[in-house]
Amino acid sequence: QLQLVESGGGLVQPGGSLRLSCVASGFTLDYYAIGWFRQAPGKEREGVSCISNSDGSTAYADSVKGRFVISRDNAKNTVYLQMNSLKPEDTAVYYCATSSSITTLQAMCIMADPIDSWGQGTQVTVSS
Repeated sequence: QLQLVESGGGLVQPGGSLRLSCVASGFTLDYYAIGWFRQAPGKEREGVSCISNSDGSTAYADSVKGRFVISRDNAKNTVYLQMNSLKPEDTAVYYCATSSSITTLQAMCIMADPIDSWGQGTQVTVSS
């Protein structure tokens, strides 16, 4: 069974940090670009950050540049999202997703490219 499982979410104060993990089972992530997306209540899902499978290049939404870092460890079949300097507006359910046929990372991150698989999501709440 092909599955993506996110973890690492939780409640954190503004200015704090969290590291999200996305583990794949049933398939290897080596051949996929991976993205982190989020959806806040009453809002549409948006791209946060994406990482290629070829050269490790990355893309970030303007709202998280300089605060979030995406990385992947193919040996562990895992992708991470290190989130620093968290703000209340970062509160959302965070999802990881894979794509095997992207045109550009930026296109994947705005969901203009087809997404193959989604995880179930992990809640991140930034509040004092």
